[in-house]
Amino acid sequence: MFDINNILRQNIKNLTPYSSARDEYTGEASVFLDANENAFGSPLSNAYNRYPDPLQHQVKLRLSQIKGVPVRNIFLGNGSDEAIDIMFRSFCKPGVDNVIIVPPTYGMYQVSANINDVEARKVLLTEDYQLDLDGIAEAIDKNTKLIFICSPNNPTGNSINRDDIETLLANFNGIVVIDEAYINYSRQKTFIQELTEYANLVVLQTLSKAWGLAGLRVGMAFASEEIIEVMNKVKPPYNVNEASQLLALEALGNVAQVNAWIKETLEQRDKLVLSLKDLDFVVDIYPSDANFILVKTINAKGIYDYLVGHGIIIRDRSKVELCEGCLRITVGTPDENKTLIQTLQQYK
Repeated sequence: MFDINNILRQNIKNLTPYSSARDEYTGEASVFLDANENAFGSPLSNAYNRYPDPLQHQVKLRLSQIKGVPVRNIFLGNGSDEAIDIMFRSFCKPGVDNVIIVPPTYGMYQVSANINDVEARKVLLTEDYQLDLDGIAEAIDKNTKLIFICSPNNPTGNSINRDDIETLLANFNGIVVIDEAYINYSRQKTFIQELTEYANLVVLQTLSKAWGLAGLRVGMAFASEEIIEVMNKVKPPYNVNEASQLLALEALGNVAQVNAWIKETLEQRDKLVLSLKDLDFVVDIYPSDANFILVKTINAKGIYDYLVGHGIIIRDRSKVELCEGCLRITVGTPDENKTLIQTLQQYK
């Protein structure tokens, strides 16, 4: 049975977090002489001379309303990458513990493991890009603390079988991290709804994809109150800046616009797939639940270089395990997609 104390690093258990100036009082105030800020303002049209809310209460409150999750179960980070790194630093002892990743998948899990000196055990997805449950079971030992699953998966685009994920959640005594960066485009429902069922579940989401806020770097983690408390303890005191908080809060009031973009993206994805199928150098197009398509070709590097030469940038994934010969193409605007297809039609 999962118990957070069994996987939490001893130094994190004993950690006294940094107490910022804004953590040390309650109530309202009009004069702030506590944080050594510039009291006169900023040389900008907006004033950013005050430190931001360290726990981003207003943004979390709006997210709580949208997602149907209590504020106490929400962590906000400087992108989802910060949440990933904090989990390594909280639960994995360098040089001792390990995590499991399931390639082909998002590359930052491996990078964060390397940075934190934690072994990342690879269990390849099956040929149809689903979990190898037997392989994962064999890879788990007493020092396995985290399992990372990206669903919909990057770079393959497909959703991972829900029953397989629930099997891991029910049987693994560490934390299962489900990265749902592309969930807004998926037919599969979010695992956020399962937080009350699984104490070892962490769900990652982001404002970088469907919400169109990649430049603000705002990532989300949803988990039990115990896990969120640990993450807040370990994070830097002001990890999400004031500009990002204010702009994210403004954007979260425009749900209708985001939903309209999602609808158009899915329509454009279907049209793009049909157009790509007509090209004789396309071998296969894999089913996608994301805002991108994985396309198997006869000459991935040649096609990639050709498009770069015409000012069109896609992603060459041909050297990634199980993605040999593949290009990853993001769904663009109608004009961008038209330009892509017209350019590819001239490729020889």
